[in-house]
Amino acid sequence: MIEWLTKPITEAQLHAWDEGLNNWFFVLALVFLIFEFVRLRLKGELKWNMATDSLANFATLAAFIAINVALGLLYLGTFYFFYEYFSIAQIPITVWSIVLCVVLADFIYYWEHRFMHRVGFAWATHTVHHSSPYFNISVAYRFGPLDGIIPLFFHIPLAMLGFNPIVIFFAEIVVQLYQTALHTEVIRKLPRPIEAVMNTPSHHRAHHGSNPQYIDKNYAGIFIIWDKMFGTFAEEDEKVVYGITRPIDSVNPLVVFFHGFTRLFVQMRGAVGLRNKLGYFLKPPGWEPRR
Repeated sequence: MIEWLTKPITEAQLHAWDEGLNNWFFVLALVFLIFEFVRLRLKGELKWNMATDSLANFATLAAFIAINVALGLLYLGTFYFFYEYFSIAQIPITVWSIVLCVVLADFIYYWEHRFMHRVGFAWATHTVHHSSPYFNISVAYRFGPLDGIIPLFFHIPLAMLGFNPIVIFFAEIVVQLYQTALHTEVIRKLPRPIEAVMNTPSHHRAHHGSNPQYIDKNYAGIFIIWDKMFGTFAEEDEKVVYGITRPIDSVNPLVVFFHGFTRLFVQMRGAVGLRNKLGYFLKPPGWEPRR
């Protein structure tokens, strides 16, 4: 058993695992989305806007993929640069190192996610993900323009610690896919020990709520313990109202994809003075200049 955990894994093998995991998970997600829609239809709760909203979600996914493909070499190249020239060691690729990297990537994801909610320009891209008034697995594929770029800066320390860039990329994918699976109303509450340690659909539903007590809560990726440690945990204890406090009321993919930056630029353009313009760019959502 120990030998299996420490047996070297090649970059090519891990890359194949990454592609296989991504592809199969996406197929399963589509099947599950159909199941969610059938379930809602049988309950008499399926609305036409849910279907068009899901189409908009996948349109943002296509744009997200296009941006990532265009910048993919830069993304991995940056990791390799820090891995080759600034790492304190070069950790072999094994099951143990992959598991450790996933845990560390999940911890980093908590802070990255928190940053996306609390800094103006970061929220301008992440608000796309939160703008759907529905909650199904297609919402997990609702991305903003910079959602694939900002994580790079948070994960560079993993390369400096000595994790192979392919391992880092794989760890990011694992955290992202776990998050994807949380976007559902089908699963209500899981057993208490799981709810206490792991992020669950219940915890993530609260995260997507525009209810005052749910705003800026439950940033976790895989382990909800990060939120409990840093004071950002909220229990799902009342019906969640999904979406953002200023709804966009549109399923036009262009409106959905760019609305965050459109609103940000309008605020910055109307602000008096550089300080106030930077305030909208860097301060948390809802910030207003002093009168």
